[in-house]
Amino acid sequence: MNEADSGTRSPAVSGIPPKSLRGYHHGDLRNGLLEAARTILEEESLAALTLRAVARKAGVSHAAPYRHFPNHEALLVELSVEGFQELRENLIEAAKAQGSESDRIANIGASYMRFVAKRPALARLMFGGQLPNRDKFPALGAAADAIGNEIGAALHDSALGLAVWASVHGLAMLILENVIDLGQRRSGLHVLPSRAEILLRSLFSTQRD
Repeated sequence: MNEADSGTRSPAVSGIPPKSLRGYHHGDLRNGLLEAARTILEEESLAALTLRAVARKAGVSHAAPYRHFPNHEALLVELSVEGFQELRENLIEAAKAQGSESDRIANIGASYMRFVAKRPALARLMFGGQLPNRDKFPALGAAADAIGNEIGAALHDSALGLAVWASVHGLAMLILENVIDLGQRRSGLHVLPSRAEILLRSLFSTQRD
């Protein structure tokens, strides 16, 4: 019998949920598991993010995660979708700022980089190769597409939005992989939003018709 089977059958036999689950009601278990997964991802590593580790961190049985996530991939997809949604909300707020086109590009770039600096491991997961079956998860694809759509809408130009997204994302990944140093090695990732603003203003400063 595997973990998934034991997690669904034993409570039904006894009529009493396992002791470790009794503190969770309604949607609390799922939220508790996700919070534990976020903590492991950012404080430890993606390699440490297993369903068993999530269960231990949440203080529940090893079978408990299977009630909401049928496998490890499903958990990673959920974390990624959440990440895209958080990033999108940040970009929407950044786009509200008034100013010239270069000002708006700088604001968007700084917001994007602020998210990456705050959640570097999540950013790697969202855009990395740990999810090779992305086409099997429509919600994941839609959440990723929404990022480009929001940037394009904020700049009133989908092509420009894609160029800005590619620029700031490429910069973010080069930094996270320590290919280039914009001061983060000495001062930390918190310096990146301001550095991104400077670079994007320089790159997109030409006045367009």
